[in-house]
Amino acid sequence: MRILITNDDGISAPGLRVLETIAHAMSDDVWTVAPAFEQSGVGHCISYARPFMIQQIAPQRFAIEGSPADCVLAGMHDVLPAPPDLILSGVNRGNNSAENALYSGTLGGAIEGALQGVLSIALSQYYGPGNRDLADPFEASAVHGRDVIERIVAATPTQEPGYRLFYNVNVPPVAAAEVKGTKLCPQGLRPGLGFHTEPTTSPSGRQFMWIRGGDQHRQTRPGTDAAYNLDGYISVTPMRADFTAHDMLDQLAGIAT
Repeated sequence: MRILITNDDGISAPGLRVLETIAHAMSDDVWTVAPAFEQSGVGHCISYARPFMIQQIAPQRFAIEGSPADCVLAGMHDVLPAPPDLILSGVNRGNNSAENALYSGTLGGAIEGALQGVLSIALSQYYGPGNRDLADPFEASAVHGRDVIERIVAATPTQEPGYRLFYNVNVPPVAAAEVKGTKLCPQGLRPGLGFHTEPTTSPSGRQFMWIRGGDQHRQTRPGTDAAYNLDGYISVTPMRADFTAHDMLDQLAGIAT
């Protein structure tokens, strides 16, 4: 099995090393194409209006001055000798549960992989009091990641019409031994919690703004991703790159003429 790995935290991120270790335990044909620098929050953006530089830094390991989706495109169409069987994105530092999924470059890499017709899985490590002070905050991902990936691969249909499945996996903010299990569940929403701007003034008097997030430990609806994560479970959310509100098509039928 040929595996392509990317992330949004950059080629030097510790979570990427965790995912590379998992992938090498699954296959002897592993390729890494990751951003040269952090690309958190870029979503599914691609460098459509400008070229990007690519540099080989080790055998089957490349850094790109672009987004995770750029990395997948480069891997698929230039770097790898043949298409991969599996694309893994992560392990992200911090959760991509609930509304975070919409901003995530980690998910952006998986979305592009699915659009290219390859089974793609995004993995993220929730941070919190139960793991942030551990010697290795990614311990739970390192211990449980391979099993979750292999079960997803085994369960996913090989042929699908339309938009292909990709997966959003979030590992809870606890030590590996405290992970309670894995839950298949929908994406949640942290009520009233969104990104906002925080203005600041530089020493030279220029005005800048930081983008700030909210409390990542606010509960989502029971039975959804972040709720399970905060209760100690790994969440697996199957997704498609289809934004249609299918549940509203009948209700909004009066719009049509």
